[in-house]
Amino acid sequence: MSATAIAPIAASATTDVLTRLLIIDDEPSIRESLETLLTLEGFSVTLAQDGATGLDLLSRSEYDLLLLDLALPGESGIDLLPRITQMHPQLPVIMITAFGTVGNVVDAIRAGAENFVQKPWDNEKLLADIRTAIARHRAEAEVVQLKRALKKRYNFENIVGKSEPMLRLFDTVAQVAPSRSTILIQGESGTGKELIAKAIHQNSPRRDKPFIPVNTGAVPSELLESTLFGHVKGAFTSAITSKKGLFEVANGGTLFLDEIGTMSMDMQAKILRVLQDRRFMHLGGTSEIQVDVRIVAATNVNLQQAVRDGRFREDLFYRLNVICLELPALRSRREDIPLLCAHFLNFYAEENGTTVPTLSPEALRILMDYEWPGNVRELENCMERGVVLCTTGVITPDLLPAQLTGSTYSATLLDHRPDASLFDLMEEIERRIISDRMERCHWNQTEAAEYFKIPLSTLNQKIKRLNVEIKKRPRD
Repeated sequence: MSATAIAPIAASATTDVLTRLLIIDDEPSIRESLETLLTLEGFSVTLAQDGATGLDLLSRSEYDLLLLDLALPGESGIDLLPRITQMHPQLPVIMITAFGTVGNVVDAIRAGAENFVQKPWDNEKLLADIRTAIARHRAEAEVVQLKRALKKRYNFENIVGKSEPMLRLFDTVAQVAPSRSTILIQGESGTGKELIAKAIHQNSPRRDKPFIPVNTGAVPSELLESTLFGHVKGAFTSAITSKKGLFEVANGGTLFLDEIGTMSMDMQAKILRVLQDRRFMHLGGTSEIQVDVRIVAATNVNLQQAVRDGRFREDLFYRLNVICLELPALRSRREDIPLLCAHFLNFYAEENGTTVPTLSPEALRILMDYEWPGNVRELENCMERGVVLCTTGVITPDLLPAQLTGSTYSATLLDHRPDASLFDLMEEIERRIISDRMERCHWNQTEAAEYFKIPLSTLNQKIKRLNVEIKKRPRD
């Protein structure tokens, strides 16, 4: 199956067709004014003077957006809204009224309105609100359609992307997943390596067996051997009982070894032996254990360079590198950013029990222009922040993290600490930079040290000297 096979399905939601708007308002002058404005902007406009006429039109035709007056004769706009959303759950609705009280706004949003515009309106703002609402709902529809297509063709879950690099990756994953081969996934931090590993497992004959992920960089080296291979009672001081390792737990399934480039040379030798012989021994044990485990490994470092530097075994590299999948950085597939934003906004709105917010055009431009050093994980964190902080239904640039909008540490410090010395300011800036990077690395010190291009010991010294607060690292 070629990568282009799915492209028409993914792209159909954004086909450039005439946008159809329905206006329900009882004032002829308002209807005429809106029709003139929106027609000049290239929209196809249909008018209704009351709720009954509007409902009849909605039952017979499809529209991209509804402008609904609050104060209609008979049933009010808010009374009509539940019936409208039942007929067309995905139709964005903007309420318009001359009485924009807080209570009206709350009632309208709770009833399912996308936004609230007060008469007399600002033409530019109204047009921006309409375009934002339509773009968001088209992106949501595209995400749903894309997920359905990916599920149908590839059996992928929670993976979003229609860019050419991602479609090529999807084809490769679908091709190699049924095999028994070891797979190496390479890509920057935050690109979604574990999601791809899960997709490989889910599309393999091992799908009914365990998928066991382990972040080898997050497990202290002295505990990693016991974690992977298990131990017998008395193997070390705290080994009061025998315990199975993850290789045994994953027997028949898939073991995902993330950040494999951080392993010690001694552990690399042990992993190599399992790959070659499919046998290992418990720590402190004497009998060999046979296992059938598929290894999917991942790294955000250049293993070939690590081999040249003497930090990674060449024989293990070639054992792992049977099939290599390269995950593209988010900055190299920017066309996926709106889809990912829609996906994460829906997810976190549902998780927090809130209305799904929209992105203002200015905020979306910032997101599209940003370099995304933290990749999809950073974008996800950004969207979660937006959902939590948004109170107006629209995420504006001021709700985006400082590193996206160009705000600087030094300007903030100068405002709040005018009497601080240069040395104090430099220490505070360094503290904030380290804390910010640690958070974006999910508190993985090894990953942060690699980003800063300093030894791990140096980073640890700086963390202690600057009293950087370290939080518990969540699972990827």
